[in-house]
Amino acid sequence: MQHGSHLGPSVVVKGEISATEPITISGRVEGTIDASGQVVTIDAGAHVTAGVAAGTIVVSGTVHGSLVAEERIALRAGAEVDGDMTAPRLAVEDGASVRGAADIAGPADGGLKRAS
Repeated sequence: MQHGSHLGPSVVVKGEISATEPITISGRVEGTIDASGQVVTIDAGAHVTAGVAAGTIVVSGTVHGSLVAEERIALRAGAEVDGDMTAPRLAVEDGASVRGAADIAGPADGGLKRAS
């Protein structure tokens, strides 16, 4: 089981989140999420209006903003993404929707560009 921080469904964050551990979002975030090398999970029912930069990003909820992952982006059934995605690997399940561009590049060349 993955340990880390959890922002519950009643939590609203406006500003910047910086994490050095895995983080799960079940509530609402407006701003930026920076978790280099970590897993960011956006649960079903969560609403994120933010640029997200992380090692791996797993989306089941709604995201308005860019997603930049060092390793992988996974969009689960029911996920809604309105923004561009950049990662070496991208997985999209049936039932997920995306409005934006996908840049699927090879392995990171040493630097993670910040999501905007």
